Amino acid sequence: MAQHTTVWRGIQIEITFAPEAFGMVDHIELRTESRAPLPVTETGYRSHFTHKGTVTGYGGAVAIVTAWLDHEAVRTGWRGAQLSLF
Repeated sequence: MAQHTTVWRGIQIEITFAPEAFGMVDHIELRTESRAPLPVTETGYRSHFTHKGTVTGYGGAVAIVTAWLDHEAVRTGWRGAQLSLF
């Protein structure tokens, strides 16, 4: 298991990466400081499983998480936390 910290669009993210979790998948956990939302989670926490070797093949946990967040931000038009009054 490896832990990394990165900053994406001013949000500090702790990434925990477990390669070959359960012997068959890669597991990534994201946690943001102060539970700040991201395009992949409204709560600041996300657990995600992917095919074994995907993370390493993409260049590591920070690289794949950054690409994932960038992709989802564009796809959803995400502009940060949005306050809803209703």
